[in-house]
Amino acid sequence: MGKKIAVLLTDYFEDSEYAEPAKSFKDAGHELTVIEKEKGKTVKGKQGQAEVETDASIDEVSPADFDALLIPGGFSPDILRADGRFVSFAKAFMEEKKPVFAICHGPQLLITAKALDGRSATGYTSIRVDLENAGAKFQDKEVVVCQDQLVTSRTPDDIPAFTREALKLLG
Repeated sequence: MGKKIAVLLTDYFEDSEYAEPAKSFKDAGHELTVIEKEKGKTVKGKQGQAEVETDASIDEVSPADFDALLIPGGFSPDILRADGRFVSFAKAFMEEKKPVFAICHGPQLLITAKALDGRSATGYTSIRVDLENAGAKFQDKEVVVCQDQLVTSRTPDDIPAFTREALKLLG
């Protein structure tokens, strides 16, 4: 039985960091719900290759509705973390020990949620100090899996490893 995966996404996400894992998750039988400030909005990737129509507004969903969370990188997580609703949503997954998959700049949302203290994680080079300041144990590796819950990766080059480990946690 497929799992329900929440995806926090807005404009200027990194195209491949959404598109490639999303395809792999769907191919494995999982269901994705793309969540933004408004439902039915078309959000555009920063490379101009991907456009995604949002499935739900942050106001009409609850972390309880989902089994896992995907946070693609790009500028999207930095934009979303300015809105407390998205921060609280992401924090709930970490607190409830549900799988969280964050790539590149994706961990920025978890930094703002103060959900990385004592956790092993990786991310894009430019957020390394932010991750460390948030209490994360930074590892410069293509994929870091922490406590069978948190999967993080650095760049689009790491997507195959990121997706492989995420799919393992989804079962």
